[in-house]
Amino acid sequence: MDSLAEALLANADPEALERQDVPDEYLAAHLRATDVGMFDEVDDKDVRKSLHIGRVPMPRIAPDEVLVAVMASSINYNTVWSATFEPVPTFEFLKRNARQGGFAARHDLPHHVVGSDAAGVVVRVGDGVRRWRVGDHVVVSCVQVDEEEPATHADAMLGAEQRIWGFETNFGGLAHYAVVRASQLLPKPGHLTWEEAAGNLLTAATSYRMLVSDRGARVKQGDIVLIWGATGGLGAFAVQMVKNAGGIPIGVVGSESRADVLRRLGCDVVINRNDIGLGGDAPLTPEKTIELGKRLGREIRRQVGEDPHIVFDYIGRATFGISVFVVRKGGTVVTCGSSTGYDHHFDNRYLWMNLKRIIGSHAANLQEQAECNRLFRLGRIAPTLSEVYPLSETAEAARLVQQNRHIGKVGVLCMAPETGLGVTDPELRARLGEARINPLRNLRGAPGADETAGPAVTRGREA
Repeated sequence: MDSLAEALLANADPEALERQDVPDEYLAAHLRATDVGMFDEVDDKDVRKSLHIGRVPMPRIAPDEVLVAVMASSINYNTVWSATFEPVPTFEFLKRNARQGGFAARHDLPHHVVGSDAAGVVVRVGDGVRRWRVGDHVVVSCVQVDEEEPATHADAMLGAEQRIWGFETNFGGLAHYAVVRASQLLPKPGHLTWEEAAGNLLTAATSYRMLVSDRGARVKQGDIVLIWGATGGLGAFAVQMVKNAGGIPIGVVGSESRADVLRRLGCDVVINRNDIGLGGDAPLTPEKTIELGKRLGREIRRQVGEDPHIVFDYIGRATFGISVFVVRKGGTVVTCGSSTGYDHHFDNRYLWMNLKRIIGSHAANLQEQAECNRLFRLGRIAPTLSEVYPLSETAEAARLVQQNRHIGKVGVLCMAPETGLGVTDPELRARLGEARINPLRNLRGAPGADETAGPAVTRGREA
């Protein structure tokens, strides 16, 4: 362990942290450019074969950047995409980024440090940073923007140079240290531990923009919201946000064990897709899509009495045609991804003749992320952390997500030696209670897809 890390874990003050040297290299989960193509003609693109844990060189920070000692991170599906080199190898993103020149050239390396979530401590700040200081406890937004680009000042997500850190950039969060722009930082909720805080911002803020923001579906009191994949990282936050807004969440899951998890989140209506014939991986024909949409619509009306106002869909090809069909006249389908495939098919008659809307949504701008983070700081949204792995087993954690054997978010301890650290507001934590803060924690076997798979919850940190 380097001297800076030792000082951090000894709770050194900011002055002491500044006196320590930044190490020349650090431990990180990373991909190697030489592995691109390893999964060509391979059916099972096992991310455990492509994700490596090892030391990489420490980059120099730019004037508008900070160096964060990462206490904890989490697995997002973009790490799975990166590790399977699909839909394109992320090394292509790094090369494109580097063409800007200057500090951007650092990103084009033969290794890619991945990870788009982090909670940790600021240990260095660039000369141009004004709002953050060494020693600050922070969570990291996944969104990097070009502040000199006009579109950024209307909505940062519209900027041509907007990128997702740790996916379209290097130096991501699944590591002991991460390089981030100062405009990515928000204060860590004081009542949460490092691992509880580290798994929220990417998925929760994405759900916030999709559902709550003026740029999304703008959920309101009484709205019926159909949520596909409701026990996933996005869906579990969507359930809470719909409840907070006075809406009625309808969660769709694939097993009874996941249905039980969803009820713990307070979901009003739970539908097991297998009960109405929505299970299986066979491609949907147009006729089958309409048939399944009718079945789902009848079940929703049976339980709620009306068709949904909003459909929350990040599943993609397997569900999108049904989403367009089942949402009510004048309703909204909001989408932020396509985990089952990008090539969507739907019957456009049900869209145009019924005045429905489709809204594309991607991550969230800093203001939306700040509003979402405020809800965590107030205790109005709970983390959806289910399991925690050490950094040395990042590949196993990513494999769990790749095979959809997880619920909520899967955390990764990076520099933190154990779980339970980082709380600076114990009074709020005691007032909220552990059950409310961690509704999904340690639900071993809950996914139901492979009850024998998965690690013991939280093992020691690697050397």
